[in-house]
Amino acid sequence: MNPFVAAAGALVAVTALPYIAYVALYALVRPSGSPADKRDAEPTTSIILPTYNESGIIEKKLDDVLALDYPMEKVELVVVDSSEDETPELIEEYFADREYPELNLIREQERRGLAPALNDAYAAAKNEMVVKTDCDSYVAEDALRQAAANLADPEVAAVTGQNAEVLGGSEVEAGYRGVQAHIQTLESHLDSTLIFHGPFSAFENDAIVPIDPNSLADDTELALKIRRGGDRVIFDPAVRYKEASHSDFGKRRLQKDRRGMGLIRLLAQHRDALGKYGNYGKVVLPFNWWFMVISPWLVALDVVAVTAAAIAVAGPVGLAAPVAFGAFVWLGQKDLLGPLQAVYAIFDSQVSLLAGAIALLRGEGDGTWEVDEELREAFD
Repeated sequence: MNPFVAAAGALVAVTALPYIAYVALYALVRPSGSPADKRDAEPTTSIILPTYNESGIIEKKLDDVLALDYPMEKVELVVVDSSEDETPELIEEYFADREYPELNLIREQERRGLAPALNDAYAAAKNEMVVKTDCDSYVAEDALRQAAANLADPEVAAVTGQNAEVLGGSEVEAGYRGVQAHIQTLESHLDSTLIFHGPFSAFENDAIVPIDPNSLADDTELALKIRRGGDRVIFDPAVRYKEASHSDFGKRRLQKDRRGMGLIRLLAQHRDALGKYGNYGKVVLPFNWWFMVISPWLVALDVVAVTAAAIAVAGPVGLAAPVAFGAFVWLGQKDLLGPLQAVYAIFDSQVSLLAGAIALLRGEGDGTWEVDEELREAFD
């Protein structure tokens, strides 16, 4: 056998093996829904809403909050704002004639980044259940009740949900979130999940601890710290939200690469958790280390190795391999791959994770976030 073909085949096999093992584990466990002992509950709730120049969408988000199927007399809205536009004035005007929910508007004097703002908001939250949501997302009417039912399980202290509809029509993101939902359901049934989502994450107030002021993965970091504190942190597909996303390869980089950077840095900071905390440290964290830290580099090597092997075997005709790969990427970002769209979505996530790793090696990354106006339009 040609040594280039053998090397390429071995490299692809090594890359794929952990994924095959995880699929087999999923088939064995057959997880479904939330693993929590869900019970009807109606705790007092603090909704945390960080805002930055949201004047174009803030009223729609506040309408979204008030549309929740929950007694508003049990809800406080804690807004932490660093805007340079009229967002805080619009919020105050919106609540001027409303008794409930109670508004606590924290106006920052300077923009310090999301994590410090959230630390202040969490410290100000006074109710039993604390829910963090993003301004550019919609939340299902029953999300608070679903979250409260999960947190009624004494072993569970945090719960997140799934993007039930991708605003803007991105099949790339829809495909990725579909795969991610299956992974997080399995993780939750094994022990706890890793990734928590900004559009909706709920925590028991007593379990909340400060997060790193420089965090780029604030929701996931808080959940990880809660799991290290002894409580389970789970994913429930019944907790639903809507968030906008791009399909275009270039446009997705602003949204996805920063997330990848934050998750990689968080895993590195908590590498001492590997092997601890039950199946969380023995199965969940190792798989996420593979997917986020190791696999992106191997995927890049796979592309190079397969191209080299094709040229070694077929000469110039072997260039058809990178051409075919380029067509796969082009069709994927155009949402034209049909049943293979989810495969492209996973590849796209690997690109973001590789870009995030390279950015971290360069010393890049801070806690502020940039407004993506196109995604705001999709939300609106």
